[in-house]
Amino acid sequence: MRKAAILGLAAAMLAAQASRSVWDGVYTDEQAKRGQTLYGKECSSCHGAELTGGESAPPLAGDAFLGNWTGQTVGDLFERIRKSMPQDDPGRLSRQQDTDIVAFLLGANGFPAGRAELDRQSEAMKQIRIEAKH
Repeated sequence: MRKAAILGLAAAMLAAQASRSVWDGVYTDEQAKRGQTLYGKECSSCHGAELTGGESAPPLAGDAFLGNWTGQTVGDLFERIRKSMPQDDPGRLSRQQDTDIVAFLLGANGFPAGRAELDRQSEAMKQIRIEAKH
């Protein structure tokens, strides 16, 4: 098997083991609002104010985003952001700031808010599947 296929299969298997879904209300509105403010300061210059992407930055909302992330976990998304963003200074933001941005992205993609904030620990986020449809 090709390396990409193996990695894709491994990601799908991990996501299948996740016990919750983004449809379960895994962040709060307040957390997403904090994330929206951070997104505007830290992310919008590359990913666009409307999360539509740019020349070298992928869209963070809509079908293209869901096509890239469905079958993976919120923890996978968090780790990608934590390790590679902002592009000019990866890792500069705190775990809480990155988590708040993830909450904003979930809300921007139509996933419902809940009563508890998204946990900032990767292990907890890896238990939440990203699913395009409920």
